[in-house]
Amino acid sequence: MKRLLGAVYLLIMALVVVLAVAVYRKDFTPTAMVTLRTDHVGNQLHLDAEVKLRGVVVGAVRDVRTDGSGAEVSLAMRPDMIARVPAAVTARLLPKTLFGERYVDLVASPGKSSSRLAAGDVIQQDRSASAVEVEQVVGDLMPTLQAVQPQKLSSILSTLAGGLAGRGAALGQTLTWLGSDVDRFTPHLDEFTAGLRELAQVTDNYSKIAPDVVQALSDLTTTSRTIADQRANLAGLFQNLTTGSQDLATFLERNGANIIRLSQASVPTLNLLARYSPEYPCMLRALTAFEPEMDKVLGRGTGQPGMHVTVNVQPAKGKYLPGQDAPVYDDHGGPTCYPVTAAPNSAQENTFIGALTGRDMPSWGSVLVGPLYRGAEVTVG
Repeated sequence: MKRLLGAVYLLIMALVVVLAVAVYRKDFTPTAMVTLRTDHVGNQLHLDAEVKLRGVVVGAVRDVRTDGSGAEVSLAMRPDMIARVPAAVTARLLPKTLFGERYVDLVASPGKSSSRLAAGDVIQQDRSASAVEVEQVVGDLMPTLQAVQPQKLSSILSTLAGGLAGRGAALGQTLTWLGSDVDRFTPHLDEFTAGLRELAQVTDNYSKIAPDVVQALSDLTTTSRTIADQRANLAGLFQNLTTGSQDLATFLERNGANIIRLSQASVPTLNLLARYSPEYPCMLRALTAFEPEMDKVLGRGTGQPGMHVTVNVQPAKGKYLPGQDAPVYDDHGGPTCYPVTAAPNSAQENTFIGALTGRDMPSWGSVLVGPLYRGAEVTVG
């Protein structure tokens, strides 16, 4: 008897547990089952997740399964609310908070519809542009939010909220100013874009010359190191330059007038040298041609070097008479280049004889005419 009572007691306890689970699972609550087909549900959609229409809870998630190409979600709709849900609804899977679980948000199509959702209907996923964008943002944001420590993010948001509290008017004014600046900047957006393109080109040019710049900086480092090593000598040089500058300044202060007078007095001489400048090349050529003749005269390359002079003593012509024997400088012919006599029968002698006779002498002319002039005094009028 006692064993039978114990078995009945255990059976009653099991029935109580099963009944509690069934009540928790709302197995005894009347529902209207519909199916939601979606491409994925993520890992935040749990059983008993809420199903909402315009923020009002109209059901709950009963089961989530996959058919290989997508997911099927069984929705248990409340019988008293399903009659208020339009048949042409789509569904979005949205998170309650940044870190919270997802729920099913039913979106009614625009316009009024007389048909209502009923048990056994199939709801499709909302594939509108806005829904896709929201889904993409949430999908891209979730990995970042999962990597961020929630307590630190909460602290940051709390601090940010505290900083902005009571400053709505100032923030609104700032946003107004920012909008005004953006409006003024928008007409110049093309210029800004062109500037960015030119900046990219300049940056590319700089990247190309970067090795040369680095090499120049390296060379400059060597130069700077050399200057640092020679700073004592540089200091001495600067001191000497300072002293020299001071001495030059003193010299110019004391002799400035003399330098000016010297410059003024040198003007006639410089003018005269400038007047006769055309004959300088001729004179230099004559001196060059005269050098080998002087080498012969001085006995270069012979056994008797030096100058040998035969002096003939002539009777005196009388004493010097002032005004009669004084030299007279009356040549006003200007710059002239006279040929210089050279060796007998040479090209120089042939040219000189041609100038004396006033004729173009052949190359053998000096052989016939030259002996007539050699040793004679010729006056050129």
